[in-house]
Amino acid sequence: MKKLGFGLMRMPTLDKNDAANVDVEQVCKMVDLFIEKGFTYFDTALMYNGFASEAVVKKALVERHPRDSFTLATKLHAGFFDSLEDRDKVFNGQLEKTGAGYFDYYLIHGIEAAMLKKYEELNCFNWLLDKKAQGLVKHAGFSFHDTAELLDEILTKHPEMEFVQLQINYLDWESEWVQARACYEVALKHNKPIIIMEPVKGGTLAKVPEEAEKLFKAHDPNMSVPSWAIRFAASLDNVMLVLSGMSSIEQMEDNLSYMENFQPLTEEEKALCFKAAEIINGQIAVPCTGCSYCTEGCPVKIAIPQYFSLYNEDMREHLEEKGWTINFSNYENLGQKFGKAKDCIECGQCEGVCPQHLPIIEKLKDVSKHYDH
Repeated sequence: MKKLGFGLMRMPTLDKNDAANVDVEQVCKMVDLFIEKGFTYFDTALMYNGFASEAVVKKALVERHPRDSFTLATKLHAGFFDSLEDRDKVFNGQLEKTGAGYFDYYLIHGIEAAMLKKYEELNCFNWLLDKKAQGLVKHAGFSFHDTAELLDEILTKHPEMEFVQLQINYLDWESEWVQARACYEVALKHNKPIIIMEPVKGGTLAKVPEEAEKLFKAHDPNMSVPSWAIRFAASLDNVMLVLSGMSSIEQMEDNLSYMENFQPLTEEEKALCFKAAEIINGQIAVPCTGCSYCTEGCPVKIAIPQYFSLYNEDMREHLEEKGWTINFSNYENLGQKFGKAKDCIECGQCEGVCPQHLPIIEKLKDVSKHYDH
């Protein structure tokens, strides 16, 4: 299998304000070109493109190409079932919408600590193995958004899972929140093939600061900026596939140009990626070092460093262009355990102990304006 997968979550639309209004004609052209160049892997999910993605798969792919000419992946998300029976309703609905007959890859979707409890209580891992035994699923795995420690626990408890899908890119490689490198190393430890999602971090690494772009162009003026991110991910050991949520034929043509005959990055080129990450990470809204001196005496137990980390990430990501990010969910999850930014009573104890002398109270107001709606 060639190492590029077509992520069907950011498909082109006829109305930029309506994700479900997919430009099916353009998607058909993209699908045809993708297959023509020898690529086979398509990734969808129930909620992608305003819940339209799986139906578009049927129109653009299943009805137009032989079933043995492509591989199709979709997922079971915890937000769309509440009982044992619901799991089958979701799965059968996906079979009907896609018309695929079976799924080559099926994933338990977006596991994090809160979701894992539901997946375990409703026996979803064994349920997925049953689907495999019935021939309705060829390969069983899961996608993951949490700590390397939790990933290790899951893979230890569920060695029957055949692969894992992780968020990995050169910007998140050393991220305390995403833990890309640490999660990657856990997958290696368990010898699980890795599918990489968000290699370009939702477009962030397609539009880097000018200083970082100059680094890349000086080394190879013919390679696009996003190509560095996708090739970085594809160059990692044990990576079977890198997903790209392509939104136009132009994006696809660029990706295919260097992935058709993929050459891994050299050590020098990987170092350039990490240098670019330093530049991008230097553009932060709140220069918090995460020392947590501020949290010990907070009367409402606000997770100040964690919230600043999420906020910094979103401010780097040109949010005005992208809208919602996974950090809105991360913020809500933290808010179940700690006080939210809006709960600040402005007592000032945090500012009194901050080694960086940050205006924490004002910055928490910025965080609250961003996340508390």
